[in-house]
Amino acid sequence: MEAKRPIILKKEKGVVERFIYSYLPYWPLFALLLVVFLVAGSFYLYLTKPIYEISADILIKDEKKGADESKILDALNIYSSNKIVENEIEVIQSKELLKKVVNSLSLYAPVFEATPIASYSAFTSSPVTVELADPDMIVEVVERIDFTYNKIKKTIDIAGKSYPLDQWVTTSFGTAKFNINRYFKTATTNNLYFSLVPPKQALNSLILNLNVSPINKLSSVIHLTIKDEVTQRGKEILNLLISEYNQAAINDKNLLTSNTLSFVETRIKYVVRELDSIENQLRKFKTDKGVVDISEQGRLYLQNVGDNDRKMTEVNMEMAMLNEVEKYVQAKDSQIGIVPSIAGLKDPLLAQLLQRYYDAQMQYERLRKTIPGGNPIMFSLRNEIDKMKPTILENIQNQRVSMQASKSNLSASTGTYNSMLHSIPGKERDLLNISRQQTIKNAAYSFLLQKREETALANAATVADSRIIDHPEASFLPVSPKVWLIFLGAFALSMISGVIFISGKELLTNKILFRTDIEAITNAPIVAEVINVKGKKKSFIINNTIKEAASIEQFRHLRANLGLNNRQLENKKILVTSSVASEGKTFISNNLALSIANSGRKVVLIDFDLRNPKTTGWYKKSVDRGIADFLERSEQKIEDIIYTTDHPKLFLIPAGKSRSNPTELLLNADLSKLFDYLINIFDFIIIDSSPIDPVTDAYILSEYCNSTLFVVRHDFTTKAMVELLDASNKVNALRHVSIVFNGIKPRGFLKKGYGSGFGYGLKKVYSDSVYEGQSTNSNV
Repeated sequence: MEAKRPIILKKEKGVVERFIYSYLPYWPLFALLLVVFLVAGSFYLYLTKPIYEISADILIKDEKKGADESKILDALNIYSSNKIVENEIEVIQSKELLKKVVNSLSLYAPVFEATPIASYSAFTSSPVTVELADPDMIVEVVERIDFTYNKIKKTIDIAGKSYPLDQWVTTSFGTAKFNINRYFKTATTNNLYFSLVPPKQALNSLILNLNVSPINKLSSVIHLTIKDEVTQRGKEILNLLISEYNQAAINDKNLLTSNTLSFVETRIKYVVRELDSIENQLRKFKTDKGVVDISEQGRLYLQNVGDNDRKMTEVNMEMAMLNEVEKYVQAKDSQIGIVPSIAGLKDPLLAQLLQRYYDAQMQYERLRKTIPGGNPIMFSLRNEIDKMKPTILENIQNQRVSMQASKSNLSASTGTYNSMLHSIPGKERDLLNISRQQTIKNAAYSFLLQKREETALANAATVADSRIIDHPEASFLPVSPKVWLIFLGAFALSMISGVIFISGKELLTNKILFRTDIEAITNAPIVAEVINVKGKKKSFIINNTIKEAASIEQFRHLRANLGLNNRQLENKKILVTSSVASEGKTFISNNLALSIANSGRKVVLIDFDLRNPKTTGWYKKSVDRGIADFLERSEQKIEDIIYTTDHPKLFLIPAGKSRSNPTELLLNADLSKLFDYLINIFDFIIIDSSPIDPVTDAYILSEYCNSTLFVVRHDFTTKAMVELLDASNKVNALRHVSIVFNGIKPRGFLKKGYGSGFGYGLKKVYSDSVYEGQSTNSNV
């Protein structure tokens, strides 16, 4: 009957639980590795110089994020510009500024003090610093140049040569100057040396350690940090970087104001020359054209024309009056009542004559109405009137001539004035063009004078557009190496190293180590797992003298899993074999037989390993016949080769003497007769056979057996041998094969505890496990 393979309802383990089950047995190894890595980490911390972080904050005038300068200063500093924080960050990190820092602090020639274990920076412990005239001449790193400082002579000794301080000297590494270290604090007793590093390399190192970032998006404050093992050097780097940044901004402004001032001065000279030329042109124009004030002159001309026209009108009126008077005087019969007016006459003599004439006529006309014409009075009065006429007419003629002359003069004057009025627009246009140029040049001159004063004031009031709000300060604790991180790394490395070592040891082997290795290769059920028995000489473990409770219980499990506790069992012939020798099949055979015998069953153990018999040695018996004798001689009686043992229910059929042709003996013998005889006497037959590789004895015997136990030894049997079992069964099948996992050793550093998931073999089967047809013990 085929051994029944248990159906196990597995409960999945979590990742942590699987890790604990896999590696907890090796905890001493992990502890040792942890100690080793912690010691290594401590030694690293001892050798490594701690790195500190030095930080500073500066406020930038940003047009988007507020200003810091006062209005008065801002009014004076016309060349101050609002800046964008992001742009200023790039400026601060620019190689041009950082290169100045490298050269100013001689970072291309760092000085070190040498100790027996390591070298450390001597930035504050070296009495001198090294400065090169041309740092760019360094094309490759010069690791070490030893020197000593002679305090008495104030010299530097290098390779037997002495060099004075604070003087340019020619050395093997170029023109250099040894300066007194202004950052010197305490002298060191260690040897001093300096290295030479290409400035570009020193610059790149500075860039890697420097970080410039805004405090936040809404702030115009820039946060500068640098990592350095010497806090004083880190502070000086940040101070110098901020100073160089501010000085660069001031230099830009000064350059701009200087260029502007120079340009303004040049323009002023040019405008002055142009202004002088225009003023000379204006003076010549006024002189040549007789122009003082075009508008005033035009107004006067127009006024004179008006006056002339008025005078012309007066003259015309007066001449008209004279004409009327003349006509009146010349008339023979002048009538009273139509006498012309003499109010407009300007000549008083004429006016007086006319008045006398008018008066005489009026008197004559009055007397004529009352006195007869012959009257002497009338005659005398008439003579007087007649005498007055020529005088009046002569006077009128004289007046007319005078007025005609005045009229001619007025006409000429008016013509002159009209001609001058007609010429005024052209002169005014020309004068206006000249005056416009003069006005433009005057405005330009005034503007340039104003800008010159503003530029001069701006140059005097030039300040940086940033200020330090937090001066460089170093962190209290080092930022590197982080002690907790080193120890955490030591812990992690110890765990990882242990896992890699154990996993490599167990996963990269071709030997069977785990039950899962067997299950992955073959479908044959594993009916038992037997722990390794200590001791050089193997012996029975199922007796009353050796206290191997776990091993005894394992063979009881094997017996139960094979169903051997069933009284009606027909599975009475069990073949025990293995892949190669020394896998413990004889150990399994003997102890299984003894376990069955302890249950009260009668058992016979047959040693069919005719090539290498070992069973007889287990019982310390002297035998002269065995199964080989029975197979070779048919007349040999079976009962003659059956021997008793110390157990009343256990009997032994030894192999007998070795034969050279055991396979032929098995093939030619009538084995059915043997097994038929034995099965009638014994309850169980246990057959200890030869290994299946390279002989076929087990396959021959399997035909007469009910089941086969294939022994796989832990850390001995190769995976290829288990694969061979399946491959061989496809051709010559062993009947009802089950596997016994033998010789399971404690895993890791465990002294016990082969199961519960810690060991190589035994699996923990929970109380809800169910086997086909029956209930079993909790550990299988």
